[in-house]
Amino acid sequence: MLQLVNAFLTFSFVTLALTATPALAQAPKIGSYPERPIRIIVGNVAGGALDAVTRAAGRKLSDHFGQSVVIDNRPGAGSVISLDLVAQAAPDGYTLLGTSDTLILLGVLKRVAYDVRKAFVPVVQMSSQMYVMAVTPSLPPRTIKELIAYAQKKPGALSFGSQGNGSSGHIGMERFKAMAGIDMTHVPYKGAPPALLDILAGRLDLMFAGTISSAPYVRSGKLRALAVSGLRRASIYPDVPTIAESGLPGFEVVNQYALFAPAGTPPTIVAALNDVTSRGMNAPDIAKWLAADGSEPSAPATPAEFRNTLMKDYEKVEGAVSRLRLGAN
Repeated sequence: MLQLVNAFLTFSFVTLALTATPALAQAPKIGSYPERPIRIIVGNVAGGALDAVTRAAGRKLSDHFGQSVVIDNRPGAGSVISLDLVAQAAPDGYTLLGTSDTLILLGVLKRVAYDVRKAFVPVVQMSSQMYVMAVTPSLPPRTIKELIAYAQKKPGALSFGSQGNGSSGHIGMERFKAMAGIDMTHVPYKGAPPALLDILAGRLDLMFAGTISSAPYVRSGKLRALAVSGLRRASIYPDVPTIAESGLPGFEVVNQYALFAPAGTPPTIVAALNDVTSRGMNAPDIAKWLAADGSEPSAPATPAEFRNTLMKDYEKVEGAVSRLRLGAN
């Protein structure tokens, strides 16, 4: 099944490569930077939503700067490995981190030995994405209300996967459990693709899956979409209700994909990366590609504005984690 995801992504990237983006020609270059390939480290396996979005951004950077942008997938330890590699890298603009809200969660949960707010420079938000409550078709419930009722009758019997301990999918499902008053068993994975494969094989019951990575399987009927996690329905799934309208008012889980650099990276380089990436992700070809899978490009924002947003989100997650009393598992 992973081959199907790779084929889908390959088609998307070929399409992007063939579409010119004149606006990028106006973005600045910084002296001789970059003189060699730029590496973006991603803490998930290839084929997931974060990987797909980061590759799209990498292609735009490569097109503008005329240098290769290498996506280096380093899954493991709930994305801690990828964060450690970038935190220890030279702050020269040649090593970046492609991550999601997982960075905030890892910081709040003290999964790393440093303060993520000080170890990294926020570069740019690439896109935002809601999740799909994806279940194996063999599971009887066909709505959120039916799922809650089913889980109430069988406490702990249902298993849900996540992209790793402390990931947005994990925290989001813990919040769902708390609001619904149910118990389910958490099974962490090294990214979304292996979890999706186990749902397809019937070894796992459900998960919050990214709209991009799950779309091919939902379309083919190999996964059932019970609801989406945003406050409004996804254009890609107009007939799929939100969890909020399905009995849990106010429920929302949305993930942000972004680029970070090691602390100390020159502001001029950070600004250039921000400008090129923001222009690229908001270009018509990318925006159309994202919309087709229920996602959207982030609104342009300077690195300083992104940092302010990051600090506010960090405080919100701290409060949520405290209320849910989540531990190391």
